[in-house]
Amino acid sequence: MPGFALKVMLLRFRRMRKPLLALAAMPPRGMPLGACAAMGLLCSVACAQQADSAKTPTVVQPGAPGKPSKRLPASTRGTLPQRSPADVEFMQGMIMHHAQAVEMTAMIPSHTENKELRSLGARISSSQSDEIMFMKRWLTVRGEPIAMAMPNMDMQQHAMPLMPGMLTAEQMEALRKAKGAEFDRLFLAGMIQHHNGALTMVKELFDTAGAGQDGELFDFATDADNTQRAEIKIMQNMLEKNR
Repeated sequence: MPGFALKVMLLRFRRMRKPLLALAAMPPRGMPLGACAAMGLLCSVACAQQADSAKTPTVVQPGAPGKPSKRLPASTRGTLPQRSPADVEFMQGMIMHHAQAVEMTAMIPSHTENKELRSLGARISSSQSDEIMFMKRWLTVRGEPIAMAMPNMDMQQHAMPLMPGMLTAEQMEALRKAKGAEFDRLFLAGMIQHHNGALTMVKELFDTAGAGQDGELFDFATDADNTQRAEIKIMQNMLEKNR
């Protein structure tokens, strides 16, 4: 019934529309046609101005607590938040840190048949590979180099310094040589060490004055911290099973 009533109302409106438009087009009685034309022109200009203002974006800057917002010019452009050297060093160091974790997980398919470890390794590899791409993009957008600068160091004679928790060359070699249950044990112990190092890096970032204020970096660092804490608990339980 409500649908039928609505149809009736629409039908009546359509029948009345033409007479109403014709009546609106007629000049008021006694008003010269020239005045009517002038009023029509003013109305057209006003309507055009309203249409233009509707198309122009309004930029509003929220005020501080208790203060009114401000309307900014339409030409206002957003700027990236300020960053500290610690932000850049954190991202550069974490790229290198993640790269070793991905290298460790790449050994899993050929070194163990443990399905639970294979599933965990695939998850770590996927998430940390995605995060490496994010960190590289973050640095590139801000005009920062992806590799960490190493002043006063001949890179051909000295290896890159290890970030907190990263496995030494000897630990990586032992992992490559291990198979089966021994590999599982070394991988889990090594990745727990690796993840704990990442937690240390996040803590050092937020302990540095002025660092970690960038919104994207803050979200990334806190998410990485939460994820790796959860994965540490999973790996500790898996390690207990293998003993």
